[in-house]
Amino acid sequence: MRISVLGAGSWGTTLAILLSENFKDVTLWSYRAEQINEMKDQRTNADYLPGVILPPHLNITHDLHEAAAQKDMIVAAVPSQFLRSILKEIAHLDLTKTIIVNVAKGIENDSLMTMSEVMLDILEHEKKTNLAILSGPSHAEEVVKKTPTAVVSASFTMRTAKIVASTFNTPAFRVYISDDIRGVELGGALKNVIAIGAGVVDGAGFGDNTKAAIITRGIAEMTRLGDKMGALPRTFSGLSGVGDLIVTCMSKHSRNRYVGEELGKGKKLNEILSNMVMIAEGVATCKSAVDLAKKHHTEMAIFSEVYRIMFEGKDPHQATEDLMTRSIKGEHH
Repeated sequence: MRISVLGAGSWGTTLAILLSENFKDVTLWSYRAEQINEMKDQRTNADYLPGVILPPHLNITHDLHEAAAQKDMIVAAVPSQFLRSILKEIAHLDLTKTIIVNVAKGIENDSLMTMSEVMLDILEHEKKTNLAILSGPSHAEEVVKKTPTAVVSASFTMRTAKIVASTFNTPAFRVYISDDIRGVELGGALKNVIAIGAGVVDGAGFGDNTKAAIITRGIAEMTRLGDKMGALPRTFSGLSGVGDLIVTCMSKHSRNRYVGEELGKGKKLNEILSNMVMIAEGVATCKSAVDLAKKHHTEMAIFSEVYRIMFEGKDPHQATEDLMTRSIKGEHH
């Protein structure tokens, strides 16, 4: 199988390494020329995966056409807000027999489209049944060390989901399958916003009780919106929902939790982001989530307060008090 991974951040590079265990013809693409030179000459990607050596047979390229043409599978690992612009560059290619797997977790800001919707919007000649999502609790820093990990492959058909699962599956990377592509991609995107909220809890000095409440009520809000958007509620209790939510809210590797922690300490969003190499997808996704909640007339109080902390400078303690003093509601209203 001929496979290309578009995007050489920590996750894209990790997946390229993982796929190289199963296949000899794997290509990793990056838009940054200096990063390409490092990966080719030194076989490292120090900014994103320090200390990790790239397999000698992994192809590295700066040429997007070379990376995408005549491939059996393309793995899109670019940040969600850049997916559209990258896909436009390869939309002219014949991709009718190419399975395209998105692994970025986000919702486009302007259009409020999920990543599968963006792919269908741009790739006019791509078969809907060839699109897939790979999501779940999977920090690159652990996957690259072969820490046992379980994720889910979702597609519009189980056949494609199974092909993707068998392609990525290794003894340390177990892939389950689903045909609820909407639920899987919403779970992966929305949990990043709740992770920012969990980080705020840490930074502001609240305790385990508070974080447990944020996680539990966060999954309730995610499920509520997903249900309104046609996803299966049970999907949010799986790997791409509560599984990914737990790891992103609790882990030292989580960029989104880190952003929240710094906000909780009183730092401003611009200051935090300017000191980060990697992208915290939850920042942009928070805007989309709040807009989707309005569009679908869905109450999402935690998402709204995280938005106000990030973009309106609201004090985290005041935001917490406002959440705690809302009118009494049924747990499963």
